[in-house]
Amino acid sequence: MLSLRDFWRRHRRKLFVTVGVLGSGYLLYKLYDANRRRDADLERYLAEREKFIKAQMQAHFENIQKIADTTTLPHAMNYLSSQIAEELDHSQLTERLQKAKGQPNSLTPSEKLELWDRLKILSFTRMVLSLWAMTMLSLYIRVQVNILGRYLYIDTARILGSSYALENDDVIDREDEQKFLASADFLSNHAMPTLISDMQAAATEVLKGKQVGLDFFNTTILHETTMQILDRFKSIGSPHHWVNYIMPEDARFYPSSDKKIPSEVTKFDQLMVETRSVLASAEFGSVVEKSLKAVLDALVEDMAAQSGGSLTSGMLLAKLLPRVAQMGPILLNDPSENRFIQIIQSSPEVELFFTLIYTNMPTS
Repeated sequence: MLSLRDFWRRHRRKLFVTVGVLGSGYLLYKLYDANRRRDADLERYLAEREKFIKAQMQAHFENIQKIADTTTLPHAMNYLSSQIAEELDHSQLTERLQKAKGQPNSLTPSEKLELWDRLKILSFTRMVLSLWAMTMLSLYIRVQVNILGRYLYIDTARILGSSYALENDDVIDREDEQKFLASADFLSNHAMPTLISDMQAAATEVLKGKQVGLDFFNTTILHETTMQILDRFKSIGSPHHWVNYIMPEDARFYPSSDKKIPSEVTKFDQLMVETRSVLASAEFGSVVEKSLKAVLDALVEDMAAQSGGSLTSGMLLAKLLPRVAQMGPILLNDPSENRFIQIIQSSPEVELFFTLIYTNMPTS
């Protein structure tokens, strides 16, 4: 008993220190374990949240594409088709030429030649313009809905308390959204006269040496001629002048009843500025080039099939013109039945490009 007391007296400080260290270690371990569990729970929650956000984003992205395909694009394409049909109507020329067949003396040879030349220019202008406008409008609307869809998704995420939220002043109101989507009709409403004039000038220059009664066209020549018209058209003006056919040059301008241009920068202005930036990018230019080529390849292929093989071996230009004239309306068919639009949309490069726009990632 005395030895135990003596041991306690001599070593009690060491025992106190040992017990203190062990107690502190145990307490630290419990704190560490609690923090570790809390961190693990937080990581699991964040992983599940991120997975949920990605799933919501994918579903929203797919829904945005459907809106473009079933609502915005059909309306704009139908309006574009009616405008082109009205502005580039060739029925009077064909009627006069058909009437001349039954009444040989109703037109002089020079008058017939002039009518055929006008029909040649008008037919190619309408076909190539329809090809270009259909491609550009379908791509432009896809740019619009993906930019707008990203903003609307972020607004929704903010409301749901997502960590990806923006401030309240980033919300796009209904008026700006409607004005932004309505800008898809700018081409048909305002740019059509200039577009027709420039495309017709390009067609006239490329076709000036082609004689309807002497020159033969096959698929290769038709493809090359159409591409030459497109290239000549693109060379008119500054490198990105064609953007002004698609949207207003001043992002703040859009026709309204009061004819006023707001001095302050609105969300509509920001949307238009971002859209113009996308259209002027090298990446979008690459998408346009690939889309135009894919549509042109399919167009020539269809015309060759419809000719029963005649176009493959060679066809007199006079016989080809009616087929050329028919392709304009076909190119502007309803998107649900338009295989040319489907060719554009199914392109892997196009799909990737618009995915990057929607996720606001760099396109290069």
